[in-house]
Amino acid sequence: MLERIPVTVLTGFLGSGKTTLLNRLLKHPQAAHTAVLINEFGEVGLDHLLVEHLDDDTVLLNAGCLCCTIRGDLVRALAGLQDRMAQGHPIARVVIETTGLADPAPILQTLMADTLILGQFVLDGVVATVDAVNGMATLDAQFEAVRQAAVADRLFVTKADIAAPEVVAALEARLRLLNPGAPLHRANQGCIDPALVMSAGPYDPSARPEAVMEWLHGAAHHEDHTHHHHAGHAQADHGHHHQHAHDPNRHDARIHSFCLTFDHPLPLTALATWLDMITATRGDSLLRVKGLLNLAGEDRPVVLHAVQHVFHPTVQLAAWPDGDDRRSRIVFIVRDLPRAAIEASLAAFLSAGLDAAAPSPALSA
Repeated sequence: MLERIPVTVLTGFLGSGKTTLLNRLLKHPQAAHTAVLINEFGEVGLDHLLVEHLDDDTVLLNAGCLCCTIRGDLVRALAGLQDRMAQGHPIARVVIETTGLADPAPILQTLMADTLILGQFVLDGVVATVDAVNGMATLDAQFEAVRQAAVADRLFVTKADIAAPEVVAALEARLRLLNPGAPLHRANQGCIDPALVMSAGPYDPSARPEAVMEWLHGAAHHEDHTHHHHAGHAQADHGHHHQHAHDPNRHDARIHSFCLTFDHPLPLTALATWLDMITATRGDSLLRVKGLLNLAGEDRPVVLHAVQHVFHPTVQLAAWPDGDDRRSRIVFIVRDLPRAAIEASLAAFLSAGLDAAAPSPALSA
């Protein structure tokens, strides 16, 4: 099978340093043969010299309205990259830079569900930049900014070198509460190790177990377990705590991140039925769902990933990580959806499905 081209989605607030970070990244030898797609709303684009240097491997996505047109534009742009590759242009990686306060969900869903794209490209990870100088004010003012930070796989705080240390510390503490699952790094003047941006996803069946565990990270690493098949206790919902006195109605309170663990193999049919139900009824509230599953009748773990209503085709990994206890873990990043509602409905479906469960080759949700 042809190796698919990894795609990194780079999001961030207006002026948060996405383009600076990208320009520095592209000058690094590890980022050779990177094609860049930009959803451009009149922001400053890539350095002129870099665009010349990248030549045909740089494509501009000119979408008037992200939600309405990004899918078609993105599919066309990636098809154009396939044509270039067929003509001998080497492309090893794609970075999609989204504009300002855009919701990354339509881009992720297109990368996860479009069959033409899935044959050649694979979502690698979501990276978000947060400006240390203006980040707190942006998070207070813009719910989209909160959502971007909440769904990222990796977070980069920019301009920390020119912001007051106490401001940086407060911002980083807020980001860790908002998205405990994302490693947090600083990127001053765009300086960053390319390895921190690349290879953030678990979609290759031969993916390193460490990479998969990092993808789950955070919420999956700090929970208290109980020994029930339906749900282990996970870390507390984020957003209800540490509210700043100056703004008791922070947007953060609407978003929660938590992990459910399961001590026994899960019945596939019941789990798939529940996933169908919850995405159909509450999909708008499921910002992201990431899981590593031990399914009844399967020896190898299965990776689960959804963004709102859309599921990535499940991937069965080559093996469990060494020393892993093989419990299923599902991390939920939700908006305006109580954890108790998820736990109760999932427990009901799993209890009903335990006796009827039969081994099945793949999760078809």
